[in-house]
Amino acid sequence: MLLEEKVAVVYGGGGSVGAAVARAFVEEGAHVFLTGSRRDAVEAVADAIRAGAGAEGDDGADAAAGAVEAAEVDGFDERAIDRHLDHVVERAGRVDISFNAVGIPDADVVGVPLVDLDVDRFLRPIEAYARTTFLTSRLAARRMVGAGSGVILRVTALHSRTGIPLVGGYGPAMAAMESLTRSLSAELAPRGIRVVGLRPQAMPESSTIREAYEPRAAASGLTWAEWEQALAARTHPRRLMTLREFADVAAFVASDRASGLTGTTVNLTMGSLDD
Repeated sequence: MLLEEKVAVVYGGGGSVGAAVARAFVEEGAHVFLTGSRRDAVEAVADAIRAGAGAEGDDGADAAAGAVEAAEVDGFDERAIDRHLDHVVERAGRVDISFNAVGIPDADVVGVPLVDLDVDRFLRPIEAYARTTFLTSRLAARRMVGAGSGVILRVTALHSRTGIPLVGGYGPAMAAMESLTRSLSAELAPRGIRVVGLRPQAMPESSTIREAYEPRAAASGLTWAEWEQALAARTHPRRLMTLREFADVAAFVASDRASGLTGTTVNLTMGSLDD
């Protein structure tokens, strides 16, 4: 197993991306501490992961070796993050992996032309994404430094590298997170800590793609099916990535087999964005 005996903290675990990654981590043997702003949502995800692991064992396949625990943690609250990491270290002895999939509602960000956008709404995603990325990364790194190892991962989007209309400050927010990935790695890699970003385009199973579409539906004039098809047409295989594909890459990047990967963002746009 790629992550056997690793201790991972997943932020934004109540969402589709965080849930998929948590499941992949557990399947690869990690002890996952799943967090989110709503306890009921993360508890439901944790229960589903446990149920899935039990089903595998009942069928005669190898049951997941990892475990999962759920907690309510606001990914924008420094004290809450710090307290939870103290709990993780107390329970498991260390933190090996920090994965951040925290997001904010797209309805608050997209759908308005930049020339009509007020500055507060423009800055909202920049401030929010920079805050949660910085806090979770910094606080995890403080626990990892003593062990001389660790992996810090963050989800971004192709908006960081290409111009897309009607997304407000979302593009600069993604670019800021990718810049922070490089800066953190420059300081932390000599101390044994890798920092890597993961940049998908869109995953139809996730709630994010629907939330991104709805505020722009009227302005774009596209139906849901037309919009999804337009996104898929930009990729080389003419389809969008699945959550499982994304989660499998996340598990590999978090593992020791990806030890040469740091200070970069993995391009998972399936060819729609050239590096």
